[in-house]
Amino acid sequence: MHDDRHLVEGRLERAVRQFVRPAQYAARVPLTLTAWHAPGEPRPVSEALEAAYEPFAPGTAWGPPWSTTWFRLRGTVPDGWAGRRVEAVIDPGFTGDGPGFQAEGLVYDAGGVPLKGVHPRNRHIPVAAPARGGEPVDLLLEAAANPAVLRDFRPTRLGDVLTAGDRPLYRFASADLAVLDEEVWHLLLDIEVLDELMRELPADRSRRHEILRALEDMLDVLDLHDVSGTATAARARLADALARPAPASAHRISATGHAHIDSAWLWPLRETVRKASRTFANVTALAEEYPELVFACSQAQQYAWVRDHQPHIWQRIKKAVQHGTWVPVGSMWVESDANMPGGEALARQLVHGKRFFAEELEVETEEIWLPDSFGYTAAFPQLAKLAGVRWFLTQKLSWNQSNRMPHHTFWWEGIDGTRVFTHFPPVDTYNSRIHGRELARAERNFTDKGRATRSLVPFGWGDGGGGPTREMLEKARRVRDLEGSPRVTVEKPAAFFAAAEEEYGEQAPVWSGELYLELHRATYTTQAKTKQGNRRSEHLLREAELWATAAALRSPAYRYPYDDLDRIWKTVLLHQFHDILPGSSIAWVHREARDTYARVREELHELIADAVAALDGSAPAVLNASPYAREEVVETDGGLAAVRVPPLGAVPLEAATTEVREVTVRRADGGIVLDNGLLRVVVDAADGTLTSVRDLGAEREVLAPGGRGNLLQLHPDHPNQWDAWDIDRHYRRTHTDLTAAASVEPVADGPLRAAVRVVRTFNASRITQEIGLAAGSRRVDITTDVDWQESEKVLKAAFPLDVHAERSAAEIQFGHVHRPTHTNTGWDAARFEICAHRWLRVAEPGYGVAVLNDSTYGHDVTRTPHPDGLGTTVRLTLLRAPHSPDPETDLGRHRFRYALLPGCSTADAVREGLALNLPLRIVPAPELAPLVDTGDPAVTVESVKLAEDRGGDVIVRLYESCGTRTRATLRTGFPVARAFVTDLLERPLHEAPKDLVLDLRPFQILTLRLVRA
Repeated sequence: MHDDRHLVEGRLERAVRQFVRPAQYAARVPLTLTAWHAPGEPRPVSEALEAAYEPFAPGTAWGPPWSTTWFRLRGTVPDGWAGRRVEAVIDPGFTGDGPGFQAEGLVYDAGGVPLKGVHPRNRHIPVAAPARGGEPVDLLLEAAANPAVLRDFRPTRLGDVLTAGDRPLYRFASADLAVLDEEVWHLLLDIEVLDELMRELPADRSRRHEILRALEDMLDVLDLHDVSGTATAARARLADALARPAPASAHRISATGHAHIDSAWLWPLRETVRKASRTFANVTALAEEYPELVFACSQAQQYAWVRDHQPHIWQRIKKAVQHGTWVPVGSMWVESDANMPGGEALARQLVHGKRFFAEELEVETEEIWLPDSFGYTAAFPQLAKLAGVRWFLTQKLSWNQSNRMPHHTFWWEGIDGTRVFTHFPPVDTYNSRIHGRELARAERNFTDKGRATRSLVPFGWGDGGGGPTREMLEKARRVRDLEGSPRVTVEKPAAFFAAAEEEYGEQAPVWSGELYLELHRATYTTQAKTKQGNRRSEHLLREAELWATAAALRSPAYRYPYDDLDRIWKTVLLHQFHDILPGSSIAWVHREARDTYARVREELHELIADAVAALDGSAPAVLNASPYAREEVVETDGGLAAVRVPPLGAVPLEAATTEVREVTVRRADGGIVLDNGLLRVVVDAADGTLTSVRDLGAEREVLAPGGRGNLLQLHPDHPNQWDAWDIDRHYRRTHTDLTAAASVEPVADGPLRAAVRVVRTFNASRITQEIGLAAGSRRVDITTDVDWQESEKVLKAAFPLDVHAERSAAEIQFGHVHRPTHTNTGWDAARFEICAHRWLRVAEPGYGVAVLNDSTYGHDVTRTPHPDGLGTTVRLTLLRAPHSPDPETDLGRHRFRYALLPGCSTADAVREGLALNLPLRIVPAPELAPLVDTGDPAVTVESVKLAEDRGGDVIVRLYESCGTRTRATLRTGFPVARAFVTDLLERPLHEAPKDLVLDLRPFQILTLRLVRA
């Protein structure tokens, strides 16, 4: 037989495009349009129902960026359509962009009840099936003129309502009543399923040619000028090809409906409230027609928005959950970033998420669902287990630039040794359309063949929402058992995970440590003020809960601020969403985030002040929110003072004052020398860099020979794409050392604090730094003020250290992770930018040095040869200046602190990192013994609070922070009757030892519930 495949395929393609697809709707009549252009921000439907509407014609422009127009659509079903399926088909001016990245809308009935959303791939609103003829149609369309912001990463001002302008973006195309020709519609779906399957089969497979000939036979009987009249005969020619069952060895796919909705990204938070409402309305409407639908939906925050803004949709969700068509998943408040949130914040993501689903929907979620976050902390497996989570899902690692993950189904092992059963869908998308190409990819990609036989496919339009469509479900029906295709079953994620674990759990491989995404590494740095706001908020929440607990224990009249803390925590958790905290959202989102963090800061300061006032003290006292005792120099009304304070308690200032060896300042050999007897620091008087940092106790130089510490370096920063997200390896090839100084002058000369101020100007930017050394301190503190006016540059601060380190240790949630400093493998080389929380430490046997920070997450660590051997350079990534999606990212003034800590152990790094982020407070307060204390440097108390059930019990969460086994005794500043070990949600697991002697494994997290006597 001659090979005429391309001729038949070309014939099919044209027939579908030109004749079959347009024939889906057999008849149309236009609806009458009127419009109300809502002023300002979105208005509720109640206001739209009362508004004055003006005549509006198709073809008219509408919609300045971010505006809302309400359209009233009215008409009557023609009598001749009786017995047919009638729909309203709406096109407000959709463009070629995908759903969620352009105009979209929610349709209401005449009474203001939401029906379903419309987007480019889901334009219909059911009217009657079957119609009687003569039915009146009266609909309201809330149309959002959302702009397409991310266009080839070119800078645009469309990302903020303040700069987007007022030119209309869209031209209303049509709004019709139409008859859906169901037989033609089904024919089109039959053709698509077989055509997609055929194109994925190898040319030497008989099945491919059988499908080709079936499609050819179908074309022979299909009259392209009477598609409706010949569709039934055409479908009959395809019936046999569609009826062929899959073999027993076919890959098994569990398909679950899905709609990834970014809680903010290329749209502001307020628009996500509407996106969730549109999508959730779509899904609940679809479930009425397709009872086999299973829709998996994460992010408790979005449920809460819909509950509060769309009560009709909320009730439909609750009904769908009861019927099993809607499945809450994810266990978290939002799909957060999984690198930068602090340990307690990540725990609270799980606590608030699981509690919402349990209380509002009576569902105990069993999985973490993070398909789109930019890498995953190695603390997650333990947190999952402690939250009652059995399974973990992600997809994002398919975006790796360099290395392909070797497993799709595996046990993920965290830093403490806990394992969680994990799946990484080989379909390589969380927005599947049940397309034949995707199903074939899932099977081809699957790395666990031979031992495992199944994978999961989340299907539905996503990122900007949309969700599953009826076409997707029809395709799923056709590929349930179809020769040449994987078997597809629409089912709950839990059903997939349970079956996969039963089949493969005992043999599945293990991945140990972090799941590092080899992409989007700049998200550790972009939008510095958003990151700073997060860090500050996390630590202020720690303080607020601590001092509120102290007040509640000490003052019977004090009312613990449960509601305020709950609300503030949820605000902070929301802003940890994986496009807000990483800095990858539009300007509007980050402008609002800065304002929100400012309000959070003010509220938390008020809560702290109220709690401390309730302690009823009159004399100044020093309050320490750190779990470690501290000796520091503080600023008081009477000047500087050296103080010694216990952990998690307070001491009157007079009693806390202690004697320390003075710090001195002198000039010598072209340098300014700061010396406190522990460290001797030399600042170059000409260029302001550190030429020497000598550890006097260890009798060794900290900086590498010839190296200069705190060397600011400026690199061009032009990633290949994903400007806000990426820092590509080639940035390292060019840099400028910022060694020119406008001034280098001592500004504090002891006896308790010495400091040198360095001022630099370059291009249009200005940096002022104070390099400080306090009496009694082993820390070199650097306070930096920047007026940043750069374009597509990245600013680094380098510390070349005379330490031969095989690996670095970076603080993560509830512990730290080690990473090689070499680039022996592609996996090592790919980690050229890494994330650390409050500290990053490098060490050789017997000696270590840490770099601390108060709001910086991005770092790099490299091996650096010098004349005497091999050193290690640690750099902090301070600021970037990408132009997409925010064209003015990070421009303006910034203030942050970092520090060099020579001669430190891991425990020292933990202690001093906390100290830098939890400044001592001097306020009127009584003496307060530590609320809790272990006295063990390896045990870190993460939080002290009252129990969420408001029963008055005290919750203490602590962890082993040095990677060692330890035994510690928890001492309390209040009488305890009983103590329980609990899960993260404060549910008792078993009773704790009566003497509160705790045996902790490396990095073990322990939550204790202390019942007061």
